[in-house]
Amino acid sequence: MSRIVGVHAVLPPHRYEQRDIADALVAMGAVGGQGRGVLDRFHAASTVKCRYLALPLEQYAALDGFGAANAAYVDAATRLSEEALRGALARAELAADDVELVVSTSVTGLAVPSVEARLAARCGLSPHVRRVPIFGLGCVAGAAGLARVHDYLEGHPAGVAVLLCVELCSLTVRPGEPSAAGMVASALFGDGAAAVVAVGRDHPAARTAPPGQGPWTVATRSRLYPDTEGLLGWETTDRGFRIVLGPDLPDTVLRHVGPEARDFLAGHDLKPVDVGGWICHPGGPKMLEAVRAGLDLPARALEPSWRSLAKVGNLSSASVLHILRDILDGPLPLAGTPGLMVSMGPGFSSELVLLTW
Repeated sequence: MSRIVGVHAVLPPHRYEQRDIADALVAMGAVGGQGRGVLDRFHAASTVKCRYLALPLEQYAALDGFGAANAAYVDAATRLSEEALRGALARAELAADDVELVVSTSVTGLAVPSVEARLAARCGLSPHVRRVPIFGLGCVAGAAGLARVHDYLEGHPAGVAVLLCVELCSLTVRPGEPSAAGMVASALFGDGAAAVVAVGRDHPAARTAPPGQGPWTVATRSRLYPDTEGLLGWETTDRGFRIVLGPDLPDTVLRHVGPEARDFLAGHDLKPVDVGGWICHPGGPKMLEAVRAGLDLPARALEPSWRSLAKVGNLSSASVLHILRDILDGPLPLAGTPGLMVSMGPGFSSELVLLTW
């Protein structure tokens, strides 16, 4: 096993209620001929109350193309990632030059050099640190990144590794090209970052860290579902990214993710009823309901995900780490309680991470 010993979640400073965001989108031409009422229905159905944005609302209208939006992404992503990385290391009580591997994930902008490379010198990472920047996994990348960190630590049991997730979804909004998928995205997605520090089973921190710093990672499973490539992702145009959200997404989750999770748990002599800590990606109300129905869970099981969705929106890859941080800040599950992290993303794919407290 590997042990999570530090989690830190951060948000940009610009907080807005849903009504404020809707007003700004209308002013920028995000509604087109579909009408303000349609946008308001999408926003109400999202159950999101407020979100945190990389820029002040009034600055989005000035982003006249992908170049300007991506420049804003690089600047804000670097700042938020630094805060997340420093915070996670402080919680873990480890130094930056202890880190052997950094896995970084993002799907909302492009940075070359990648974000963790920009942070290496200023945060004190070793010049020999291994780096694995990941693009393209989307919302599944938080759980997938934690799984890849676990894989590394299985082979380096005295090692230290970091997962860094940063997503600035607001900078992908395309107000001049209104679409139903775009309006759904405009109602759900927010901005944020998070970092996790994990250690191998033979590292001293694995045994001395108090329970509040994080659970053990026991096992992981990745799954690609055939003939689902068109359900979720980006179309890349001259103006940047255009979101793809297939209408069959909730049904696909209902059909596949529940059975996949049941089978994964059964391989460890567990059933869904045995799981005491669910960390499920809050893709939206329909996605959460599909996961709940597919696993026959009580409504309260996914309450941390519902709270996170209402409080900050869908943060793509960073969401599950924000939810994990929320759980660690509250009453903890009893020692030995299993937990399951569940994420879904483009491919269509799912990632499962079995945890234990």
